[in-house]
Amino acid sequence: MAKTTSRRTALPPGTILRFCLALLAVVAAAGAVGDETSDPFATGKLVPARPGFSAGSPADGSQQPCPLPAANTRYGALEVVDLALCRNPGTREVWASARVAAEQVGLAQADFLPAVDGGLSIGRQRSDGRNGSTRGASLTLSWLLFDFGARSAKLEGARQLLAAAAASLDSTVQGVFFAALRAYYGAQAARAALAAALESERASRASLSAAEVRYQVGSGTPADRLQAQTAWSQATLNRIKAEGALRNAYGRLANVMGLDAHSSLTLDEIALTPPALSFENDVAALIAEARRNRPDLQAAEAELRAAQANVDYARAASRPTIALHAGPSWQEVDGLSTRSTTLGLSLTLPIFTGYASTYGVRSAQAKSEVQAARREGIRQQVALDVWEAYQALATATQTVRTAADLLASAEQSERVAAGRYQAGVGNILDLLNAQSALANARLQRIQAMLDWHVSRAALAHAIGTLDHRLLAAQSSGAFDRP
Repeated sequence: MAKTTSRRTALPPGTILRFCLALLAVVAAAGAVGDETSDPFATGKLVPARPGFSAGSPADGSQQPCPLPAANTRYGALEVVDLALCRNPGTREVWASARVAAEQVGLAQADFLPAVDGGLSIGRQRSDGRNGSTRGASLTLSWLLFDFGARSAKLEGARQLLAAAAASLDSTVQGVFFAALRAYYGAQAARAALAAALESERASRASLSAAEVRYQVGSGTPADRLQAQTAWSQATLNRIKAEGALRNAYGRLANVMGLDAHSSLTLDEIALTPPALSFENDVAALIAEARRNRPDLQAAEAELRAAQANVDYARAASRPTIALHAGPSWQEVDGLSTRSTTLGLSLTLPIFTGYASTYGVRSAQAKSEVQAARREGIRQQVALDVWEAYQALATATQTVRTAADLLASAEQSERVAAGRYQAGVGNILDLLNAQSALANARLQRIQAMLDWHVSRAALAHAIGTLDHRLLAAQSSGAFDRP
């Protein structure tokens, strides 16, 4: 199927040299076209945006660290999440994996284009006592024309793996997003707990002063004074523990943000006003929405499609291929030059490969079944995640309501007990019990409201819709839907 023409002539050495230089120029030009900085298939546009980076960040994938915040920066939920996404090594790793998958798409597209190879040779030979020199040069074009869909299957598999990598990046981003929010609200809860402990300590100190005054004027007993002293010491101990818990919460928050645990952080004040609590939704509808939005499920589905494409590739790899070959060549032996030009088609027909093709297809089918089972497992886990997150949010909502009622009654009880004791008609035990109940009610009220925000973020995470819109809704008070 190939046609070759040749002619033997004696060419001067300068002709061969000029041809070699021209061939080197062609090779150099081809190298410039395929330079690593070029992107002829525009695969860079297929890569998802880098998490936590502004629009002015480098698009070439350079791993530049995020700028450290100023010392006087005040952090709200948005600032915490942005810095966590930018500095978290997990998001950078998965984003780099998405870039690898995009370049694999480019490699698969390259299989559809012809390849041009050049060759130069020079040597000495000895035959029958005579010495001679040889020079040669060739330029060959190879182009695979037909392969029963093997290249198309390979390209489809690469595209599906890129989709899976993009979905995995989204899943990692949402995971870091949720971890940052949970750490942020944990630090806010620790701040509020310390404030409550300080208030309890102040109230206990006031009760001790009142007991001492009553003891000095003879209307109080030593037992009252000692009990008030014990309550004040216990309140002081609780305040010290709350300070330690706050330092640990700040350390965990700094770690999530990609900072050293001992970094100094200043958080914005968070409003402890009751959130709107109307979030009634159909759980079945939320599960259906989650199965549409969850990035880990999307990644599993894309990996399944890639495995199915690999089955097609394995089948096509054992079928015939047709390729085009063309190109000139020059050779000089002992001063005699030969020039030839080749143009033809080649048919490759695999006859027996030691059953490699058979087991290649079987292996690809088994991998497809593995991905199908994995996809179904994630699909079921999505339903469980949504169900548990929904129930946790419902429980948190009821807890907020009950904690508000508890705090109101505890405040009223403490005011009555303090008034009775100061009027001389109450006893110290009633006052101390009321103050202890009020301190616990404050802590439960604070923790209940912050737990509600975390539970709502957990439900959004389970549905696959956790993003900056949730924080915008919180700042505007629009809490009707997760």
